[in-house]
Amino acid sequence: MEFLSQTWHWSISGFLIGVVMLLLIYFGKTFGMSSNLRSLCSMTGVGKRVAFFDWDWKTQRWNLVVALGAFIGGFIAVTYLHDSSNVAINPNTIQQIEAMGIDAPKGKLLPDALFQDPSPYMIFILVLGGMLIGFGSRYAGGCTSGHAISGLSNLQLPSLKAVIGFFIGGLVMAHFLLPLIFNS
Repeated sequence: MEFLSQTWHWSISGFLIGVVMLLLIYFGKTFGMSSNLRSLCSMTGVGKRVAFFDWDWKTQRWNLVVALGAFIGGFIAVTYLHDSSNVAINPNTIQQIEAMGIDAPKGKLLPDALFQDPSPYMIFILVLGGMLIGFGSRYAGGCTSGHAISGLSNLQLPSLKAVIGFFIGGLVMAHFLLPLIFNS
């Protein structure tokens, strides 16, 4: 168990992701998590009212198993394989987030400032952020995992543009919007 709970070298994860992508390409499948939300909505029958959800979700059943595996794997990792001693964050980053009133992680997965006793303002920010992420992933034609892993491995130019946009958006958020949200 100690081997599994320690931080692995990036090349191991990269190699495993590459193997999975080669298998998906071989079997003619594409990967992305946001498409599972479309499948789940389609399963409920909402496609009778909204044309976007009117499609054969059964062709993507295999991808729903991937999403279920992500939930189960996340639970196992947090419950049984979590080792807080191996989280290393740049000291400058810790100073910056503490200046905004966000506690340093110190092995925790979620900062107390966001989730311990959320104010109505923080709930509003979290809900708005979730809606923007959902809208953005559909507007971009997929999520970060779909474009960055699947799209780039298939050499799709729209995925390259989307990934560049994701990085620019992340930089704008981290350097400009996050200080505005937490210093107000």
